[in-house]
Amino acid sequence: MRGLLTVFRKEVLENLRDRRTIFAALVFGPLFGPLLLAATLQLMVDRGATRADAPMTVAVAHAERAPNLVAFLEQHAVTVERVGYDETQSRAAVLDKSHKAVVFVPEDFGARLAAAQPAPLLVYADASDMFNGSYVERLRGLLAHHTQTLAQLRLLARGVDPTSIVPIAVQDIDVATPASRAVVALGLMSFLVIFAMLAGGMYLAIDATAGERERGSLESLLTTPVPRTHLIYGKIAATAVYMLASLVLTVVACAVAVRFVRLEDFGMTANLGPATVLGIIGVVAPLALPGAALLTVVASFTRSYREAQSYLGFAIMLPTLPLAFIGPLGLQPSLSLMAVPTLGQHFLMTQLLRGEGVDTASLALSAGASLALGLLLAWLAGRLYERESILG
Repeated sequence: MRGLLTVFRKEVLENLRDRRTIFAALVFGPLFGPLLLAATLQLMVDRGATRADAPMTVAVAHAERAPNLVAFLEQHAVTVERVGYDETQSRAAVLDKSHKAVVFVPEDFGARLAAAQPAPLLVYADASDMFNGSYVERLRGLLAHHTQTLAQLRLLARGVDPTSIVPIAVQDIDVATPASRAVVALGLMSFLVIFAMLAGGMYLAIDATAGERERGSLESLLTTPVPRTHLIYGKIAATAVYMLASLVLTVVACAVAVRFVRLEDFGMTANLGPATVLGIIGVVAPLALPGAALLTVVASFTRSYREAQSYLGFAIMLPTLPLAFIGPLGLQPSLSLMAVPTLGQHFLMTQLLRGEGVDTASLALSAGASLALGLLLAWLAGRLYERESILG
């Protein structure tokens, strides 16, 4: 153990003088990730507020055929732009972005409406344009409101109480708390935290393996009276320490950055107090060992610093891949998924951000699976460094 600790101390102290390691572990991840998160959240808040309060202009083709509809829209602070498009022109106007949507009033609209028959109203919109989704949804809501008003007036004209056709009155009750609502906005945080932690140890892992080989110091290091496995275990431990430092700084920086975002304007509260910050650090920390061991194993197959940078740049993305399947597969927290590294940490982080308790079984399984994988990868790294071919 004395030799292992000596290597560990050597790697930690030497890399404190390496600019690339310090930048990646203590500057790039801890600052860039939280700033990106805060900027993204603030942009969402600003765009949401702007869209809710922004004046609305609607292009209506042949508005003279539906004067009551035009009056209704204008009563709801909508500016009606009267156009003379036919159906082909209406479609083209939306496709070439001249209008976000076009409401086309057919020629028989008034006659069918007067005869108490369903009157067609065509709304041309581009469903593939994600930036106009809220605009089109708001327009359809207004049209649905107008349709409901006409239906109620028809019933009253016939002496029928409009409430009689509503046998069930469904009331939506939102049980979400301000903290749980904020989790939707903070969904990017788990990826940023894990990625920043892994990036924090990348350059140390490169320097301790490919860097030693390229400088020609690896051969003399392996001739010391210390088991090779202890040498590589010391290097892995040093890499894990830098990852933990990056993790702590990133989570703390996220907690500070989010405080400057006006989530309260949308009924959200970021649950990132000291207890939550410590909890997130605690549940993610076990990933440092498998992360450090993985980078060391990958770097052991490289022959130069530049080659190691290429491979490890891709390797730090691998642990975050399970997070990409959460949305498409609709994954929910379960004991079996807690055993998947990074996936289990994501679910535990989400529970902490929602203000929910973390059960002991899930925490133990997540940490145990991550540490077991880390020990396996560290053992593999030790076996690789027992080969003579490791000298290149």
